[in-house]
Amino acid sequence: MFTLFGPEFVRELHSRGFSVFLDLKFHDIPNTCSKAVKAAADLGVWMVNVHASGGERMMTASREILEPYGKDRPLLIGVTVLTSMEQSDLSGIGLDVEPKQQVFRLASLTKNSGLDGVVCSAQEASFLKTELGKEFKLVTPGIRLQVLR
Repeated sequence: MFTLFGPEFVRELHSRGFSVFLDLKFHDIPNTCSKAVKAAADLGVWMVNVHASGGERMMTASREILEPYGKDRPLLIGVTVLTSMEQSDLSGIGLDVEPKQQVFRLASLTKNSGLDGVVCSAQEASFLKTELGKEFKLVTPGIRLQVLR
């Protein structure tokens, strides 16, 4: 929706009391990514995300730029492996690991970078909660059911 309606739509939703998760999956050099995260915070979003594969410096810069917002800062969530990706997709980008292993690597990096949590599939949630603790937030995307024919 952001691409279609832009920041004014987010401001309008926020002004009407809606909590907005700006799901744009920022991924860029630390300075650029952190400025995008700050711009999202200035819109009043409740939660914003960055790609964990951008690395610790990018995630740390994004977290640090939110510190002046104090208790009003949005949640900052890392995106690990897109839920649509399979082993062959990871191999295609040079990662010869199972998706679950890569999710855990990036989720651990996200936690160590001080972010609030990660986006993960429902299948990964229990494992990540056990490994990374109850305070680390897990966000699961909508589940699409296949229509039986």
